[in-house]
Amino acid sequence: MTGLIIKHFDELTPRELYEILRTREAVFIVEQNCPYPEADGQDPEAVHLWTATPEGRVNAYLRLYPKADEPGTVRIGRVVTTERGIGLGRQILHEGICYAVARMGARELYLEAQVYAIGFYRKEGFEVCSEEFLEDGIPHVRMRRKA
Repeated sequence: MTGLIIKHFDELTPRELYEILRTREAVFIVEQNCPYPEADGQDPEAVHLWTATPEGRVNAYLRLYPKADEPGTVRIGRVVTTERGIGLGRQILHEGICYAVARMGARELYLEAQVYAIGFYRKEGFEVCSEEFLEDGIPHVRMRRKA
């Protein structure tokens, strides 16, 4: 993936953090009409992976952080793209998995997927491991895959 940027929270510039939060807010709050806090306290512990347009706008993003109650498990979250249908989501997810395994020592990967996106995550080897549940009013499932 060309132009992939990977930074820990403390390495982010104010502009990068602004663009990340703006992108997440535009999709997860505005587009999905989900009025819940986007800043959930996990960002300072996360590794942030993204690509950006030449103007600096984030067009694909996800974050990785250790799942606190499961040593060896890395959680993937906030997977988002602003340019859909061109493979950016698949690419950023693949890069996130590779980074989690190679750099974070993940033996297993975990995420909570919106139900409509189950097929997207299955293409990268994730399997549903829970019943459906509501997260911020949106149906989700838990998914896992081995490293």
